[in-house]
Order: sequence, then C-alpha cells, then structure tokens
Amino acid sequence: MEISTLAMYHCLAFVWYFFVTYSITHIRAEERPSEVFLYGGQWKYLTVLNLVLQAVFYGVSFLADVLRLIKKLRCAKCVISSRDLLFSVLAFPVSTFVSVSFWTLYTYSRELVYPKSLDGVIPLWLNHAMHTAVLPFAVLEILVTPHRYPVKKKGLILLGCVAFLYISWVLWIYSVTGEWVYPLFALFSPAGLASFFAGSLAIIISFYNFGEFLNRMIWGQSKFCF
Repeated sequence: MEISTLAMYHCLAFVWYFFVTYSITHIRAEERPSEVFLYGGQWKYLTVLNLVLQAVFYGVSFLADVLRLIKKLRCAKCVISSRDLLFSVLAFPVSTFVSVSFWTLYTYSRELVYPKSLDGVIPLWLNHAMHTAVLPFAVLEILVTPHRYPVKKKGLILLGCVAFLYISWVLWIYSVTGEWVYPLFALFSPAGLASFFAGSLAIIISFYNFGEFLNRMIWGQSKFCF
C-alpha cells in the first residue's frame, strides 16, 4: 500500500477511535446506572482502556507515515519501532481478547459483563464499536502494514506486566468498594478467581502468538531487539 494511502487510513482510524472514546467517556452523569459507574468510572473497564490504547496506536502509526512522507527517516525509524512494539505487545492481543471474551461471555450470560441497564445508556452502534469493530481493525492492520515483533521472551514479559497492572487495578477497586468491576468475578472463590485470571492471561498470550503468526505468514520474519 502506498504510504500516502496508509497515512490516510491510519488518520481515519485514529479519528474513529478518538470519537468512540469521547462518546463513551462523555455519557451524561444522570444517565449512568449507579451500579456500573462507581469508583474508577469508565477507566476500570478493559474495553474503555483498549479504546484509548487503539487511539494512541493509530496516532503513532499516522505520525510514522507522515515522517516517512516528508523523508524524516531517522525520526521515522524510532517512531516505527515504537509503533511495532505497541501493536505486537498490546494493540493486537488486547483488542482481540476484548472482542472474543466479551461476545463469548455475553452469549453465555450478558448480565455477567454487560448488564441490560446499559441498553438505555449506550447505543447499539457504540457497543459494537467497542466490542466488535476492534477485531477487524486489528486484523486489517496486519494485512496493510508489516510489523516487527520483539524477541518472544521480552514481548511476553511486557504483555504479562501490563496484564498484572490491570489485575492489580481490578483488585484495588474491589478492596475500596467491595464491588467487582465485572459481576462475573463474584461467582468465583479466591482460588477460582486466580485460575480465571491465569486462564485469561494464557488466552491473551495465545492471541499474541496468533498475531505474530499472521504477521510472519503475510510479511515474513522480521524482528528487532531492544
């Protein structure tokens, strides 16, 4: 794909994610179900954090494209390295995990992840923008742009650190409010919850590996060390 076309795509994707993030974070306070938007607001939900992540990623991608267009290759190289690390370690596995896990649990019992009280607050299009569109966007990014993956061990360590930080955030919110971010967690014993978190980490690692596999199949092997 031509760099100018790629820049336009990344710009539009950035604008889209910025708009979706703005939409979900500016729901009027009087419309928010009290049992959903307690301590931490929207920032306790992985879905919303993922929207911010995607907006940052596409913003960095657009910047890399612009630098390449204006021949600032030394700066572009640094930004591209950051873009590739952001995509490989976080943007692809997290967006895939958000979409697959949400719709799997929603199909099983929606009250565990998306209470019916949200239907009158969050429009259907916004629900799909947050939980459905993120997956085809992630796959399309692999199809249009080659990404250099880090050394496997370092990539997984970084992913594991981010997962640990989010789990710590969830546990902190529970310690402060006595309420779980997702009602699903209340069904587990401490040992069961630990197993659930471990299983979720294993799934997101598998999505990391899947993204690396797709990238290698389409673009060939290309790694960088840091």
